[in-house]
This record gives sequence, C-alpha cells and structure tokens, in this order.
Amino acid sequence: MSNIEKKQKFDLATGELRNWQGRKEWFFNRDDTDHYEMYYEGPYKRQEIWQKKTLEGLIKKDTRVKNLLEFGCGTTRFTRWWHEIGINATGGDISPFMLGQGVHLFDGDLVLADSHHMPFKDHSFDALAFVTTFEYYKDPVKVIREAVRVGKYGIIFGMMNRNTPKLIRRRVQQSVGRNNYYVTANFYTPKTLKALIAEALPDRDYTITWNATGLPKWFPVQQWHQPYGDFFGFHVQLNDVE
Repeated sequence: MSNIEKKQKFDLATGELRNWQGRKEWFFNRDDTDHYEMYYEGPYKRQEIWQKKTLEGLIKKDTRVKNLLEFGCGTTRFTRWWHEIGINATGGDISPFMLGQGVHLFDGDLVLADSHHMPFKDHSFDALAFVTTFEYYKDPVKVIREAVRVGKYGIIFGMMNRNTPKLIRRRVQQSVGRNNYYVTANFYTPKTLKALIAEALPDRDYTITWNATGLPKWFPVQQWHQPYGDFFGFHVQLNDVE
C-alpha cells in the first residue's frame, strides 16, 4: 500500500488499538481522540490563546528558526498555528486516530511515526516542537536526543505544569474515571525539565528560556517568569551550531 493510500485510510485502523509503550494510552482510544478538537473550541479556548502567546514569545527570539517539526502534533491544532506566525511546520504523531483528523484540517506534511525514532535525516528542520505531548514519553532522554539530531537549532516545549492547583483535580478526576488524558502523563516543572535537558545533552552548548501561563482570570498577570500556572513554555536554543 502506498503512503498516500495509508494516509487516506487512517480511519480504518482497528478499534481495538489501545496500547503504545506497553501501556494503554488515551490517544489510541477513539472515545477520547474524537473529542479533542471540541475540547479546544470549548472550555480550553482561553488557555489556548495564552499558551500560543507564550510559545510565540519564546521561539521568535531565535531568528534562525524558519521551519520546525512538531511531534505529537495530534489533530494539528498547533501545527496549523505555527504557519500563522510565519513558521513552516510539519507534523508527526504515533496515533492514527489523531492524524486521521489532522489530514482533513492541515494542508502541510504529516508523518505517522514514533518520536523515539524520528524518520528524518540529521538537521532536517530548524527546530523541534513538543506541545503537551512530551509528558507521555517513557524514555524522554532518548526523545530529546532525537529532537536535537533532527532539529538543528533547538527545541520548543509546551508543557503541562506540575506546579498548579489543578494537579489535585486532575488526579481526582482520573481516579474516578472522568479524565483519561492524564493517566499516563508525567508532569514536569521548569526545574525538572531543565535537569532532564542537562542529562540528555551533557556536551552541548545551549541557552534555556521559559515563561509560564495558565493562571486564573482574576490574576493580575497572565504570563510570568515564575514556575506556577497550568502551562509553561520552555525553549532550548542550541548555540554550538551555525
């Protein structure tokens, strides 16, 4: 079967497909994936606006980045947005159910692949992006190393923050079966992600910048350089490449 035919037949993936990395994952379950876009259009809309502002403020500081590969792109919610801010984006994801929606929403290139083994040559893109997907990787060090192999100038992360009052709510919801999205997620803070980067890239020269958002409506600011809030953007800029 050709790649084009495979792309057109994502919706024919077996309904019994549930596992990845040896465990059940929500993005392999159509009961969850089919509602993903509606979630962003509904209760998560305000948070999405501030998440995008935060990511744009970080990635735009590196003027070398003209294109990127977003892994864990899902339905291409953010992949489409990168184009809106002048960055050419390609998407990759392991879930045929998510990409099955993405191919109808995004005109650019998409690839069905595992982020631990990215099917691209070295420095194929200026940067790698992970938006609320890095939390699900069982071998994050390997993924980081793959990311800097494929992305020449660095990585931009959009992360669900561990330092948020909503962490307790997330865990309570999943304990009673009301929220499948966070069952296998490993939440980070800017500090713990920074330590992971240091472990993965001990011999690289890089600069880290980050900013947090996802704060209550009543809070006097919606972005701040404090490790608190539902979401933080985290940019690793590689300095040892031309």
